[in-house]
Amino acid sequence: METAMPMKFAQIVDAFEFANNGDIGEFRAFVCRQTGKIYCQTDFMDAAEFNDELPDDIDDEEKYLALPDKRELGLGKPLVLDFAREFLRDDFDDVHYFFSKRGAYPKFKSLLARRGAIDRWHAYENEATERALRDWCKLHSIEIID
Repeated sequence: METAMPMKFAQIVDAFEFANNGDIGEFRAFVCRQTGKIYCQTDFMDAAEFNDELPDDIDDEEKYLALPDKRELGLGKPLVLDFAREFLRDDFDDVHYFFSKRGAYPKFKSLLARRGAIDRWHAYENEATERALRDWCKLHSIEIID
């Protein structure tokens, strides 16, 4: 069994948010399984100051763990639909339709604004993200030290 690697949860959250800042592959974050050091990398020249020098063996999954994409944790469309099902029942069909096409999030955010539900959505999303990241850490033997 792997020894649990201690890390602060805030570091995991920051790296996750960085890795989910754009489309898949544009932003990446990795955790060194041995040291807990986080490495961040982006393809955007405008954000080059955020790039860490990556170790040559960063692709070695025994040594480095890539932070997941929010969709891997069920935090994309399924989370939005769960929220709509619970808090926007009368708008569920519209939300479902939004997310059957590209450009769904701006339409969803506009609906949230019209319904006065932006704060509720952010709280719901943050709670789900924290729960999913804590589960992910446990799965990968990362011990959370708050």
